[in-house]
Amino acid sequence: MYWQMYYRFIWLVILSTFFSVVVSRPIQAASNPGPVLRKYGGPKWGFYAHQQINRLAVFTLPAEMIPFFKKHIQYLTDNAVNPDKRRYAVVGEAPRHFIDLDAYPDTLATTLPRFYKDAAERYGADTLALHGLVPWQIQLTKYQLTEAFRKQNVRQILRVAADLGHYIADANVPLHTTRNYNGQLTGQHGIHGFWESRLPELFSKEYDFLTGPAEYIQSPQRVAWRAVFRANAALDSVLRIEQELTNETGDTRKFGFDERNGTTLKVYARDFSQRYHDRLSGQVERQMRASVKMVGDFWFTCWVDAGQPDMAKLAKRELAAEDDQAEAEEKKSWLKRLFLARDEN
Repeated sequence: MYWQMYYRFIWLVILSTFFSVVVSRPIQAASNPGPVLRKYGGPKWGFYAHQQINRLAVFTLPAEMIPFFKKHIQYLTDNAVNPDKRRYAVVGEAPRHFIDLDAYPDTLATTLPRFYKDAAERYGADTLALHGLVPWQIQLTKYQLTEAFRKQNVRQILRVAADLGHYIADANVPLHTTRNYNGQLTGQHGIHGFWESRLPELFSKEYDFLTGPAEYIQSPQRVAWRAVFRANAALDSVLRIEQELTNETGDTRKFGFDERNGTTLKVYARDFSQRYHDRLSGQVERQMRASVKMVGDFWFTCWVDAGQPDMAKLAKRELAAEDDQAEAEEKKSWLKRLFLARDEN
């Protein structure tokens, strides 16, 4: 009982500190008299939620892993959004974030194989890429992180761990499991950013992220697929409740305006967002909690499968300055070769 109380206290301190910095940041008023109006698409689970998820996952890890992950927590937080930044710049990146389960005749394991090789033999690699790869990508990235731990490559551990956290979080978003990913097929365009960006930004400071300690995963591929199916099971309420509320409220009261960095943005109105969030009955919180726990579980599993290298020893290693520069240049290059990909705004 004592340790349960102590563990809860530590989490409350962590969360209160984190949200006082991230959530309570004041909005800057516009300084110019003629504001520019832009529709708010949200930072991409948005950037905000992805960063929360990676950051909070660190605190699920066992004591043996904490020295390394706590030291690099800001890297894991900041770089949680790298896969989204690469979506429009790196060929093959975009399909790694979703899977259109409704594109397949049925989703039984015999029809939609759980291992990529078997699925590619049945449908072909191009078809799989067209309809999304996220559960298979989680399995691949899990292997890559295990290898990075085994080689004790600090830079690679951090890069791949941040990416793995992103793909896992995406797998837990209902709108990442359907062809109607942005409500474009049902006249609900913009619902993607609404659910995964606007709602967490407004309400996540009220969420309970006490998920318990990370646990070893016996079958990573089963866990990845289970996350996708659970997210998909919530899809009907995501779409139906928003449509019902829109019919009740009307478009004129559905949207409002918000000031961000001197720019006036069109956003889903706070009252509409609150009512939608309430009717979802904790759905966004549940999916974020599931993401935090799953990320911690996968990081821990990769470390165990790699032979449990000494993370305290790795924590003493400093990242080379030239590697930092190379990474910064790589990120700049993403902006220089943009192309069209599936837009979720």
